[in-house]
Amino acid sequence: MMYGTKGIQLVKEIANGEKGQLTPFSSDVFSEVIAECSQHFADLRSLIRYNRAEILRNLVWKVGSEIPEEIQEKLSHSEKEYFKKHSEALKSYMSRVVLELAVDMVPPKDPYIKVRVLDDMGEVELPSDNTANFARHSMHFLKRTDAEKYISLGKMEELTG
Repeated sequence: MMYGTKGIQLVKEIANGEKGQLTPFSSDVFSEVIAECSQHFADLRSLIRYNRAEILRNLVWKVGSEIPEEIQEKLSHSEKEYFKKHSEALKSYMSRVVLELAVDMVPPKDPYIKVRVLDDMGEVELPSDNTANFARHSMHFLKRTDAEKYISLGKMEELTG
């Protein structure tokens, strides 16, 4: 199907009229153009909605169940709910199968990394059941699994070298 064929037909009808004169055109073709535009709009909305849902599902794997503020402010209420429910479903599944799927599949060379804290977070309880005071610009030597969440949220950066 070629897009815009009815619109082209309507433009040709109007263009064939005399300049400066109101020429009659087919109201049936005009109605078909409106219907065609409405269908394209609905198709586009559907594609956008699917794409945003896919982006949100992928985001759960990158940042966990907490959406970074700069992304959260761009989401609608229903998108935030979708993210929350998808995150909860994934967490529930991982607890049932007793498997953490969100970690790297390739083991790191060293399980510990050096990080710098970018945002003051205060006293934080880590997944390894340790607590640490993450003051802004402080540096820590942490388990990679403890730091990954904060790195993906942009609250820490890994120091290399």
